[in-house]
Amino acid sequence: MFTFDAKLSTAIAAPPQKPQPTKESAPAPTGPLSPDLLDKMQRYWSAANYLCVGQIYLLDNPLLREPLTKAHIKPRLLGHWGTSAGQNFIYVHLNRLIRDAQADIIYISGPGHGGPTLNACAYLEGTYTDVHPEITQDAAGMRLLFRTFSTPGGIPSHCGPHTPNSMHEGGELGYSLMHAFGAAFDNPSLIVACVVGDGEAETCPLEGSWKSVKFLNPARDGAVLPILHLNGYKISGPTVMGRSTDEELIAQFQGHGYAPYFVEGDDPALVHQQLAAALNRCYAEIREIQKQARTNPAQIQSSPPWPMIILRTPKGWTCPKEVDGIPVEGTFRAHQVPLSNVCEDPAHLKLLEQWMRQYQPEKLFDQQGRLIAELAALAPDGNKRMGASPHVNGGRVLKALDLPDFARYALEVPGPGEVVAEAPRKLGEYLRDVIKQNPVNFRLFCPDETNSNRLNSVFDATNRCTMEQTVSIDDHLAPDGRILEVLSEHLCEGWLEGYLLTGRHGIWSSYEAFAQVVDSMVTQHAKWLEQCIDFPWRRPLASLNVFITGHCWRNDHNGFSHQAPGFVDNALQRRSEVARVYYPPDANCLLNVVDHCLRSRNYVNVVTCGKQPELQWLTFDEALAHCSQGASIWNFATNDGGTQPDIVLACAGDVPTIEACATSWLLQKHVPGIKVRVVNVVDLNSLMSPDDHPHGMDNISFEALFTRDVDVVFAFHGYRWLIHSMVHGRANEGRFHVRGFNDQGTTTTPFDMVVLNKMSRFHLAIDALKHVPRLRSQASDAIDMFNRKLYEHHTYIREHFQDLPEIRNWHWTKDFSEPTAPPPLAKDQPRGQSFSDA
Repeated sequence: MFTFDAKLSTAIAAPPQKPQPTKESAPAPTGPLSPDLLDKMQRYWSAANYLCVGQIYLLDNPLLREPLTKAHIKPRLLGHWGTSAGQNFIYVHLNRLIRDAQADIIYISGPGHGGPTLNACAYLEGTYTDVHPEITQDAAGMRLLFRTFSTPGGIPSHCGPHTPNSMHEGGELGYSLMHAFGAAFDNPSLIVACVVGDGEAETCPLEGSWKSVKFLNPARDGAVLPILHLNGYKISGPTVMGRSTDEELIAQFQGHGYAPYFVEGDDPALVHQQLAAALNRCYAEIREIQKQARTNPAQIQSSPPWPMIILRTPKGWTCPKEVDGIPVEGTFRAHQVPLSNVCEDPAHLKLLEQWMRQYQPEKLFDQQGRLIAELAALAPDGNKRMGASPHVNGGRVLKALDLPDFARYALEVPGPGEVVAEAPRKLGEYLRDVIKQNPVNFRLFCPDETNSNRLNSVFDATNRCTMEQTVSIDDHLAPDGRILEVLSEHLCEGWLEGYLLTGRHGIWSSYEAFAQVVDSMVTQHAKWLEQCIDFPWRRPLASLNVFITGHCWRNDHNGFSHQAPGFVDNALQRRSEVARVYYPPDANCLLNVVDHCLRSRNYVNVVTCGKQPELQWLTFDEALAHCSQGASIWNFATNDGGTQPDIVLACAGDVPTIEACATSWLLQKHVPGIKVRVVNVVDLNSLMSPDDHPHGMDNISFEALFTRDVDVVFAFHGYRWLIHSMVHGRANEGRFHVRGFNDQGTTTTPFDMVVLNKMSRFHLAIDALKHVPRLRSQASDAIDMFNRKLYEHHTYIREHFQDLPEIRNWHWTKDFSEPTAPPPLAKDQPRGQSFSDA
């Protein structure tokens, strides 16, 4: 292990530190930095620190060219100082490494509210002004930078799309390292410096991210350099890692597959030399690992130990040591605003001025307020600047996928409901060829469920990725695999986000119930996309495509824990410019929808379709027409002759579609004279008003499907309230009667799931007949029969442990004759599938 002797001089519960010796009286530090370069880097660091303090406090007087007064201070002090100096320190050193090695490096700020650092450093290197030309590199621009930080109409206190050197939303902790690895995949020249805060390190997503190194192939991928920033404290107390011993940290990170290097201290001159030496060594080791792998990739046997840095510096480094006799620097009190009463307490205002003047802004910026030339020269040139790297604005390097003609994968459907198939199998064939035709910029991410989700065909094109040793019984496991499987929804989705944010394409497949694990991550990514709309220089990205299968209606074998359709509810809370939700009812519709999603930009596309054998409805051409409309009348199940129907049966989702079609079949068979219309919805957003969503139908189109005043019985895949919210404001909206998932479930039969949630064909038929008053006399006998069927079902499944034969065998018949055998499997579909998938 490469370590250093200098230790952080403060101990737990130690008294405040005495002021450090000045640079002139301190012994000359030794290391890779010349005295001249060390002096310049120290002053550049001071400039960044000064800008961070100014962002938090100053409304005016940006260069302190007059005494600081209350009039110069913002009325509301918002922001976080505690991590800023340490992150600025890292940024300055990465700039030095980039210039020396001409390396491609980007910076990911993991600690909470690291926005001041990236704003300040982007401003100093000029990239902030490049994208925000009103923030000029002079006194007026500095004043405006300060005034916009955490103020109405300005910018937030964390990283976001407004920050040119960021591709990582910093508002929620835990995702930095997974984003870093996603950025490194298939980016062979890129090094992602990922600063992990020790508070952030306590989150479950971050704790689970360290294993990402087991999936990083040095022959084809870039590298991630984790820099664990141990400043010891979070908002109001110590961090776990901050109180861990060196031995504990070494054991932890060596076990994860890293070679940790410690850099620690509170004397900047010494820590500068330490960090410069550590970065030099880490960079050399990274390039050597890559050289060995790229020289002979066939001999890669296991994941090499990758370097990482553990940086121990004081919390709130360089802020006042104490305030009113209470320690601040090196404690949790430096986390946010170390001096929060400067407008009320003249002594605090004076202390703030002393703090800011210690950076000597008059020696950092010239008379116009520009960073002096000898310091500005420390920043890398052009696109080597971390704020100008195309990797942090991934749309700049995005290349459209070479997509095969999805018509080639069409499932042969001789007639509606005449064959059974597992819809995702054809999608797997399509994705197989997407991978073949896009060998370096498309990946599939899945939590160990690619086979279970019926996407097996992708293994004809690639393998599962691992950098661990393989054994003879392993199935499609190799270092060159492009399928990333790991039992963590956080990692799969987070890797994909990092991959997309740096200009590539992909899809994440997950069981429906457990997709909700990443609800918050999807929210943050969607918010990133929403904000990007306000910044035209943020080029469009490939959409975040989520394929939800293994859904609630067909997890009867796994039970209640696997029965939860709420992922879509969260996705639809996002703005209409971003959210897209699809419920393809069969294989050909699924192909249509996914092809569309892979071509789209800047969306979160959620596609839900089951993987179990189900009835198939539409030919390829019919599916193409249906999906292009978003919703349409299914004529084969409709008998209203184009006139006003007695009832409209609507459906969204594969199982609800089966139940709605079966309901139409039952009604036409048992209630002669009834006029039924079946409307299938594949694009859920089409139900909305065009004022609320760009996919929404105008009232004329909506009423052409659902009429203006006929009752609609709607069978929906998810929670009922969602449909009611979407049709709110339509004519006579109270005529929509929605049945969906009511959080009723257990380990039971497939049909019993729809019975438990009162969405079965019998429930839908009874509900429909209640709203057809002209046939009330005929309807009563049918309603009695449907209720008897529900009772018969209840008894039968408890005796035979499977559904009634008339349920198992049912499929659409034009003459409404009772099917005596189930429909056949479609061509090329496997037989004898097991339902045990989890």
